[in-house]
Amino acid sequence: MEKKRKSFDRRDFVKSAVLSGTGLMIVPRHVLGGKGFVAPSDRVNLGFIGAGGKGKQNVQEFLGMDDVNISAIADPAYYWNLAEFYYRSEAGRGPTTSMVIDHYGKRGENRKVAQYDDFRKMMEQAKDLDAIVCSTPDHTHAYLTLMALKMGKHVYCEKPLTHNIWEAREVAKVTKETGLITQMGNSGHAADGIRETVEYLRAGVIGEVKNFHAWVPAGRWLPGLQGLPQGKSTMPVGFDWEQWIGPRELVPFHQDYVPVTWRDFWDYGCGALGDFGCHDLDAVTWAFGLKNPDRVQIFPAGYSDTKIAPYGEIGYFHFAEQGEQKEMKITWYSGGLKPDLHPALPKGFVYPSRASLFVGTKGVILNDGGNRKPQVFPETLSKSIKAPKPSIPRSTGHFREWIDAIKANQSSAANFEYGARLTEITLLGVLSLRMGGKLIEWDPAAMKAKGLPDADPFIKEPVRKGWEM
Repeated sequence: MEKKRKSFDRRDFVKSAVLSGTGLMIVPRHVLGGKGFVAPSDRVNLGFIGAGGKGKQNVQEFLGMDDVNISAIADPAYYWNLAEFYYRSEAGRGPTTSMVIDHYGKRGENRKVAQYDDFRKMMEQAKDLDAIVCSTPDHTHAYLTLMALKMGKHVYCEKPLTHNIWEAREVAKVTKETGLITQMGNSGHAADGIRETVEYLRAGVIGEVKNFHAWVPAGRWLPGLQGLPQGKSTMPVGFDWEQWIGPRELVPFHQDYVPVTWRDFWDYGCGALGDFGCHDLDAVTWAFGLKNPDRVQIFPAGYSDTKIAPYGEIGYFHFAEQGEQKEMKITWYSGGLKPDLHPALPKGFVYPSRASLFVGTKGVILNDGGNRKPQVFPETLSKSIKAPKPSIPRSTGHFREWIDAIKANQSSAANFEYGARLTEITLLGVLSLRMGGKLIEWDPAAMKAKGLPDADPFIKEPVRKGWEM
């Protein structure tokens, strides 16, 4: 039987809002019973879309909160064995739902948790949901997020916030219109380390900074693949491939696409840069208010084409000085590539497999791993400086922040306004990669790569009928 889909556009949202007498304002329940309001004394009722490895981890994070109720879980896959991946677990809507029910049962609470193979059924039927957590592959983030926002639900969405730049702009726009509370899954944004680093940089501890390096060890999951998988595989029991494909062109199912390896394919994932950019470019973006690079060029390392990501990459983002934005050059590396050893570092120093490096006129700041405590070099500078007085409030925890923001009706730290900007920067690098390493001279007002009309289908990707946004 054919599944009916509804296209959610902003005109429909505005029309329904006006008819309900709310306009574009989310009116508290205690006034008009409007959507989006949760009293501070209430539990926040959550629905989860995506129960794979990361989705299940996110469910576990919220299970520990007494003021959260998990009542619905949607995923096109009933079961995944993720023992061979870094999750080292079983996942899917079946195991994840059982985990939630068992958790509440051990506390003597007989709470109901509804399972859905189709997230659209969940959105239509679970009308008591206050908020949605989206932990799906990148290519469905925008569709799910926009649907939830237009239905008056607060939204947490994994990074990158969207799969293309047009989607990032659209999500930011609708978020502003609705006034709902949002959070992108760049969890390092809540770490003390990134906040200390931003404070050090703004205080000028290492002098003027115009160069930044970030590197991750991540490569392609399927390094030997050259071109799309050929043929088709037997469909796993209880898996709705057509729904998983979502807005993309329907192709035969192949086991190489799932459950985690979808990141290798441009139609669904964004490679290593898309996976880590919103984490490892966060500190430099936050500290210096970066918004629009004028030039971006990322070169693929290893085989890649218009359908699959490379094994590694090296490239550059250049930000011209304009307004509050300072001049900055970012160099990005993945797949084991790293920068030259900086002379401010001790002799024989070995770079960590994942780190970032701020280069200043007085010295450098190294972050070992994602957004960890800043290390200042040379050691003579480190011994002479005094840590700046904290100016950024410390976090109660990445997930806790979002729930508290919902209950207080206040913006969260990693909200979609910031998340869309960080995502757009990241996706400009992905755009260059998808075009084989071409130079992107970016016109942010027109949302165009100057002189590259071939980039347009990547800036706003075509979608299947019924999945319009």
